[in-house]
Amino acid sequence: MTLDPAEVGVPQDAIDRLAELKPGRSGRIFTSDLTVNEFLLVKQAGFTPLGLVLGTSVYHCGFQFSRWAKNAELDVLSQAMYHARELAMTRMQAEAAVLGADGIVAVRLEVDFKEWGSDTAEFLAVGTAVKADHGKRWKPKTGRPFTSALSGQDFWTLLQAGYAPLGMVMGVCVYHVAHRTFANMLATVGRNAELPQFTQALYEARELAMARMQHEAEQLDAEGIVGVDLNQRNHSWGSHTTEFFAIGTAVRPLRDEHTIAVPQLVLGLD
Repeated sequence: MTLDPAEVGVPQDAIDRLAELKPGRSGRIFTSDLTVNEFLLVKQAGFTPLGLVLGTSVYHCGFQFSRWAKNAELDVLSQAMYHARELAMTRMQAEAAVLGADGIVAVRLEVDFKEWGSDTAEFLAVGTAVKADHGKRWKPKTGRPFTSALSGQDFWTLLQAGYAPLGMVMGVCVYHVAHRTFANMLATVGRNAELPQFTQALYEARELAMARMQHEAEQLDAEGIVGVDLNQRNHSWGSHTTEFFAIGTAVRPLRDEHTIAVPQLVLGLD
């Protein structure tokens, strides 16, 4: 599936900048946020950096009522947080496609709530577009450049071990954690006790985020997900509403039958 930069919201200034980075252009230089060590290892893995690519979405998150004493997912907010990130990721991939990239490495996905309002946030995806030096197939079945949140070092190790990244996969759950009743608080005064209502709320919210991330990987026909980061963010919704966000890199074996190779360590490259 091809990506038209203008159709997905990439501004003309970005398209003009990318034109300066296109391979084959006289005097072109690449841009990258890779460290020196990462750059060298990505090159050693057989990929050439083409340029820094990014996607952004400033998004207004809607409002959803929740029952004071009931655990429940706030699906309106879950969908908002997921859609905003997806917009940013798609625009980053569209920029990479302009450069003819096979993939994007060392991707960072950030959220920044702005002073314009507590319900307005910028979602930013940024990484380094790369192209394989040899004509292997690297793009997943979507036809878009692959995305990887792995560092340059981990990317090199993954390839040396016989695996390739398919794409970043994520799961989101915004959840309202019920307030404790007065009787419940009195029952635990002065003694150690688990709070089952809180435990189940956090457990369920994490499981929903993990299951959604896993479903995305299954859609890509991945063998597994590496580098998973599961975190909790409270944002600005109040003390009893929180977001659980799971993200990782879906991977596939390079060969149908393979044995994991332990790559030789490169001394001095942390």
